[in-house]
Amino acid sequence: MIQADESPGTPVAEAGLSPQTGMDAVTLRVGDLETMSSYYANALALEPLEELHRSREVHRVLGRGATPMVKLVATPGLPDVDPRQAGLFHTAFLFEDQKSLAATVYRAAQDARSRFVGSSDHLVSEAFYFTDPEGNGIELYVDRERSQWSHGPSGELLMDTLYLDPNTYLRTHLDEQTLADVTALAGKVGHVHLQVGDIPSARAFYVDALGFEPTLTGYPGALFASAGGYHHHVAMNTWNSRGAGPRAASLGLGDVAVTVPGREDLDALVARLDARGIGFADDGRSVRVTDPWGTQVTVGAGGSAVDDLLGR
Repeated sequence: MIQADESPGTPVAEAGLSPQTGMDAVTLRVGDLETMSSYYANALALEPLEELHRSREVHRVLGRGATPMVKLVATPGLPDVDPRQAGLFHTAFLFEDQKSLAATVYRAAQDARSRFVGSSDHLVSEAFYFTDPEGNGIELYVDRERSQWSHGPSGELLMDTLYLDPNTYLRTHLDEQTLADVTALAGKVGHVHLQVGDIPSARAFYVDALGFEPTLTGYPGALFASAGGYHHHVAMNTWNSRGAGPRAASLGLGDVAVTVPGREDLDALVARLDARGIGFADDGRSVRVTDPWGTQVTVGAGGSAVDDLLGR
């Protein structure tokens, strides 16, 4: 397991990601921009923040307050999402408390375009799953306090998939005031769960090269990894995509965005990529790289900003 070490002798290429690493808005390529935009606005209570026209494409950012949470890119002519290829399993939107989560879940469930997939108690979090109108997976979740997280004998985080009754949850946590104010309540991308062709290659890229640390490796067909001791910022599974090769151009996931505190973090990432012969693009504020299946990952320095997101 790669761990950041602040001692002077640690090779920069082997240091991991900063504990202050987080996730930024996910980019989705969509076929029907207005349907998808209205869905995320109505079902997830996200508001349009800004948009940019670039050639035939329209880039539209939605979020809560000043926090971007998804960028939709109207991309004419691409085929639909193939659930068997590498790419997005789900984007996980994190909320601050159970009331905020319940209000968002209620809105998502009331939208006839949503497909409810299930709900689970993961020990570290409570989560509800939906699919959007173009087949992209969505997780809506809230974290338990870190003091309530447990670790096994090997030191790995204990996570599980236990049944969570959605109707009981809503009866317990939903209230009219929170529902009325839901668009003003904080939210962000907490993690991104990906479909990959095999776990060893995913680990070599997301752990060894990008610098995330594994948090759970024993879950069948999956790997969970994070920075700073979080339960996971990224997860990779082969449940639908085992043996998948490079992604074909299609609707669906366009970019996975990671944020790090500053330029020195990007320099460390560049050193790790160089050491492994992995190609990348560096524009000074962000480093763009693709995983073994062609999924684009952008690591940016500084906080999440709409202008930076539209510029990618």
